[in-house]
Amino acid sequence: MTDMPTPSQDKAAATSLGELVGEVSRDLSVLMRKELELAKAELTDSAKKAGVGAGLMGGAAYAGMMAILFLSIALWWALGLLVGGGWSGVIVAVLWAIIAGILFAVGRSRMREVQGAPKTVETVKEIPEALKRNEENRS
Repeated sequence: MTDMPTPSQDKAAATSLGELVGEVSRDLSVLMRKELELAKAELTDSAKKAGVGAGLMGGAAYAGMMAILFLSIALWWALGLLVGGGWSGVIVAVLWAIIAGILFAVGRSRMREVQGAPKTVETVKEIPEALKRNEENRS
């Protein structure tokens, strides 16, 4: 094994403390900016998933209301006439009930995909703590 200095050691020996601190500050600034960009992207993705899930749940609510409307009309018509003409309303109501069930199931599964705050937020919160610990260790 040789006692030759590594390129990093050569650079550290040739660079002043002020330059090293400036370099670390720039790197930290870039790291913070990148972490914030990542957090923003993760939050945007979560918001989109929540929006799609909420829209599907709204569609399920509308379809459920339509099912109730058609069931009511069909029941009224069937009882009023006691003829097969009212059953066409029942068929439409059953179709709406099936649509409502499908929309609700898909919406619920999309809502389950939505996560809370992304992991990047936790990482960004850890950076100041790491800097504090590093300062304490130097003292």
